[in-house]
Order: sequence, then C-alpha cells, then structure tokens
Amino acid sequence: MTIRVVVADDQALVRGGFRLIIDARDDLEVVGEAADGQHAVRLVGQLRPDVVLMDVRMPVMDGIDATRAIVASGSAARVLVVTTFDLDEHVLSALRAGASGFLLKDIRPAELAEAVRVVARGDALLAPTVTRRMLDRFAHTTDPPAPAALAGLSPREREVLTLIGQALSNSEIALRLHLSEATVKTHVSAVLRKLGLRDRVHAVVAAYDHGLVEPRRG
Repeated sequence: MTIRVVVADDQALVRGGFRLIIDARDDLEVVGEAADGQHAVRLVGQLRPDVVLMDVRMPVMDGIDATRAIVASGSAARVLVVTTFDLDEHVLSALRAGASGFLLKDIRPAELAEAVRVVARGDALLAPTVTRRMLDRFAHTTDPPAPAALAGLSPREREVLTLIGQALSNSEIALRLHLSEATVKTHVSAVLRKLGLRDRVHAVVAAYDHGLVEPRRG
C-alpha cells in the first residue's frame, strides 16, 4: 500500500527536493504541495494523506497552527515537522499541537523516507541528534505537575511512562525492567490509551508534564 504524503513548505525548492526523494520510493507518493499552512490544512481535508511534512515558519498560517487545525479536524494524517534549527522554539509548540515528531532539513534522503514510513505506521520520532536537548528544554516550559491524571495507570505502566520520558526505546525498557519487548509494547499501548495520547512523542511530553522526569542539569 502506497503511503500518501503532503509537503507543506513556503520554499518551492524544498518542496521539489522532498518530492524527488519521496516519489523515488515505490511505497511513497507525494499527492499534494502547499506553500502555507492554510493551504496545507485544506489539502489534508481534500486529499486525506497519511503523512504531512510540515515546515514551521510559513506565511498566512504557520506550521504550528496548521498542525493544530489538522489534529482538531479529526484527520488521521500524521504530521512530521521539518525544521532548519534543532532547537527551534516552535518545535515544542508543534509537539503540543499534535505533531508526531520532528526532523531537521539536513536529513539524508534515505532517513527522510524511513521517517515517513515510521510515522505512517503509527509510531513517532524525534531527530535522534537533538532529542535529549529538546526534552531538556521542553521541561522548562511545562505546566505544574498533575499527578492525579496518572491515577488510572498501574504502577508498572507508570514506570514504563517514566522510562519513555527518558527517551528509552521499547528494547531498552525491556532490558531495564527485565520484561519481554512484547510485554513492554502492551504497557506502552495501555499508557497511550489511558492517557488519551496520540503516540509515543506525546507520552514523552506527558512524562514531563506530570513530573515523572526532570531535565538534566549542566
């Protein structure tokens, strides 16, 4: 099954480059391009893509508001924010708006294609070279902890959420807790369901929001 992609960026050269990379893969296809966020929202409603590659800074409507509008519309499309700066202050807002992750524009073609596949299948990702710095910065912008929101989690699920917040993968969590990866995956799914989270990125956000993880110092 072909993964349908909409590319939203105000630079025609960037859009064209992404199209070349994506259309070169047999399982990927660019079905639309938008030069601003408002157009991107409209295209998502019309074309029903699986993934949106979303620039942050665009005219008319920026990528954050566009992401928020797409998520609020109930669209199944997954938004992958693509930014020039690894600590763009808007990335944090984009994640809160419902983006499934972010990448840097200097990503290699093969990595971009794989990122599209990852988010299309329901997983989420953050650029690996900047994940920890982004999370540390995010921790300074969170609201006060709300532990009551975690009341529905079992002790083990709460433990798993804490480790997700530390940017550990399922295999790393399995090793840490002496569990099988299948069991960890079940716990992760339960955490997402119980907290009403879209994906793993938002589980990381929740871990910080609820005070389960603190930023590194120094």
